[in-house]
Amino acid sequence: MPTDSRRLQGPENTTAYTLYLPNSKSYNDLVGEIITSDEKRKDGRKLYEQRRIFVKTGVISQAKGSAYLEQNNTKVVCSVFDPREIPRKSDYSVNGELYCEFKFAPFSCIKWRSHQPDTQEKECSLILRRALEPAVCRHEFPNFQVDVYALVLENDGSALAASITCAGLALADASVPMYDLVVAATLGIHGDKKFMDPSVEEEFLCNIPPPDGKSCNHGIITAAFSPAHQQLSEFTQSGAMDIDCVTSSIQLLREACETIYPLSQHCILKSVTKMLKKKQTETKLDLNSDRIAC
Repeated sequence: MPTDSRRLQGPENTTAYTLYLPNSKSYNDLVGEIITSDEKRKDGRKLYEQRRIFVKTGVISQAKGSAYLEQNNTKVVCSVFDPREIPRKSDYSVNGELYCEFKFAPFSCIKWRSHQPDTQEKECSLILRRALEPAVCRHEFPNFQVDVYALVLENDGSALAASITCAGLALADASVPMYDLVVAATLGIHGDKKFMDPSVEEEFLCNIPPPDGKSCNHGIITAAFSPAHQQLSEFTQSGAMDIDCVTSSIQLLREACETIYPLSQHCILKSVTKMLKKKQTETKLDLNSDRIAC
């Protein structure tokens, strides 16, 4: 009887079963490494404290607009290209479209990532598009689409939120008409502990249910906001948590996004000021050359 020799694909992400045991030494060690006795995290931050953010626009010369965001060891670069006709579409589209692609660089994670997009990357691409669409004036470019590419160079947690913030800056740098900038933040929940802007280790802990049975709340929440309009453009959640936990978490994420928003505004203002000074210098040089020619 012939046998099937095809290799079955296993799960993409697995978790050791010992972490779910109530008296597991590895679980206790993991919690002890992440949270110290004085309620501080491994990197010295408080539970509701974010990492410092560095942003810069105009980092890719081949793109219409681009941005780079560095959040400690989480590094993301985004590029936006000129609008083009929507491929394989016969009917007329009143509103333009956004094509978003989220990708982990092969060397960005502890585990080597494949060049082919996996399930997590496809899901993050969809979340990225849903987060950006409400802030873009899509009626300004009907029957056209704008391509947005987000590449995670190094992943140390909260990569999706960093990509959303970085992509919003790249769209503004590309002079795409927008109602407002989009900023995002991530919150990790594990029992009664909430980690603002979690690292990779903290995200791993938050995906494990607390073994004590006191609280079943655990998971990751990522929210994208347009602070000028007080609009929640995207909300995604993994894990299990009650409605009170989700409500309080949204308020914490809103406050975190309001602290990131001025940084994005200052970055765009600096970029526009630099561009205007460059144009003024070029205009003066052209006038001087015309006078010399005369």
